[in-house]
Amino acid sequence: MNKFSTLSACITLLLSISVSAATPLHEKITAAMKMAYRSKAELARDANRDPVQALTFIGLRDDMKVIEFLPAGQAWYTKILGPVLADKGELHLLDSRQTFTRWGDLLENAAFKSTKAIAIENSYSRTEGRYVLGELNLGIDDADLFLNIREYHNFNEADKARLNRAAFNALKPGGRYVVIDHTRRHMQPETRALGRREDPVQVILEVQAVGFELEKASNMFFRENDALDLEVGDASVTGQTDRLFLVFKKP
Repeated sequence: MNKFSTLSACITLLLSISVSAATPLHEKITAAMKMAYRSKAELARDANRDPVQALTFIGLRDDMKVIEFLPAGQAWYTKILGPVLADKGELHLLDSRQTFTRWGDLLENAAFKSTKAIAIENSYSRTEGRYVLGELNLGIDDADLFLNIREYHNFNEADKARLNRAAFNALKPGGRYVVIDHTRRHMQPETRALGRREDPVQVILEVQAVGFELEKASNMFFRENDALDLEVGDASVTGQTDRLFLVFKKP
């Protein structure tokens, strides 16, 4: 086989892989990304967050029971997960009543027919500069996924331990706990500027402490231009921070 034949064969193989990668789940995610209720600001984040690749890595299926922790005002993942899980799965949202009120009639859309809002207490402490979690008695013990996306940094050590334990208790054996957050350099002391960044090694140790096993990690949110020394809202890194992406499994 000459070099041109070899090149042609490689191109054919790559094209076949690309076509086969367009699974029904990918199609559902892509369709959800085009829903009319998504704002221009949300659409602008799609390339950076790449939900098709991220949710595929997590292992999402459309028949799962999924818990999303603190979707917050934008509800970026909620607006994708709701339609994907609508027919076969369930989406349970944990956030404050105030957050759900700010959404208006979003959850009345047919795309969220299998989505349930669970109100929890989550107040802001100006003294600590962090949020303070209330009780986390979820009444769920058979979830497939618990998503903690860019919220882990918002809590002190004690609340992180309670949150991790609540995730463990809410998942069935084999269920997965996902943590995505802004990265801080390992063993770097926390400062005001680094308060919304997390040490990946510390996160792993804290989550494993409640019984989880680290299953895998992705580098898809590695950002070489982020020196890990600026506040995540700084204009030079906002929306382009380096982020840890960890998937834990309940034995």
